[in-house]
Amino acid sequence: MLPQRTGLSLQSPLRPLSVLVFHLLLTHSCRGQSQLIGRPQPIVALVGDDIILPCHLEPAVDVAAMTLEWTRPDLNSIAVFAWRAGQDLVHVKDPSYTGRTSLFTDGLKNGNISLKLSKVKLSDEGRYQCYVPDLDKESLVELVVASGSVSSPVITLAGIDEATRGVMLDCRSEGWYPEPEVLWLDGEGNLLSAGPPETVRGPDDLYTVSSRVTVEKRHSNSFTCRVQQKNTNQTRETHFSISNDFFKLLSSSSPVTTGLAVSLAVCIVLLLFVVWKWRKNIISKLHIY
Repeated sequence: MLPQRTGLSLQSPLRPLSVLVFHLLLTHSCRGQSQLIGRPQPIVALVGDDIILPCHLEPAVDVAAMTLEWTRPDLNSIAVFAWRAGQDLVHVKDPSYTGRTSLFTDGLKNGNISLKLSKVKLSDEGRYQCYVPDLDKESLVELVVASGSVSSPVITLAGIDEATRGVMLDCRSEGWYPEPEVLWLDGEGNLLSAGPPETVRGPDDLYTVSSRVTVEKRHSNSFTCRVQQKNTNQTRETHFSISNDFFKLLSSSSPVTTGLAVSLAVCIVLLLFVVWKWRKNIISKLHIY
């Protein structure tokens, strides 16, 4: 009987320790099975939109009492949102995100850590990291922001190409972000050869693009300037038609006649500008007195 009692006395102190080790191993194993899922494709938003950056644990784990973080790795890990002990840590958040980020608190028990971002700005564009330190899990979500105030292209007659007797057309469009591309097409939808577009970025970070193409008489004298941004699926286009009579006039006119006509048109524009400037100065002086 003594060996049996001795055996029991040796096993008793080890039993709680064994249970604790088993619990830790089981917990670690369960946590190791959960994956933090974001979204492989970029999220596209327009300025002013309210969006959701997805992030959840699968299988679900209750994270309501854990530490949760959303940061911007591309901007030295700016704190976009921080959650600890059931509280939103507003004081550690970047000021530009104050009042614009939150979690679905009711969904935390189901492992939903998705971030709600309201009133999107151009500066919000970038990569966001969803991170759960307690589980050592992280996931990335990319946000692409586009301007919602792009203008339709404006096509104007720029002049005549004396070498080809073709017509030069200018196209201009404003308010783009990210930077778009410009395409010229004929009436059948074929791409036209044009020079590289000119791009200017304004103080509001929005792009203005312009492009010029020289066109000659075709079966259909209809031409299209298309400005598009593929990442945001934004497209604006304008059609421009030139009459057959205009091309006939070009072909029958001598280079000297055409040059004089263009020069005359330029002179008229300059004269109108000078008159407008003079009237503006006169009105300004009258207001002063």
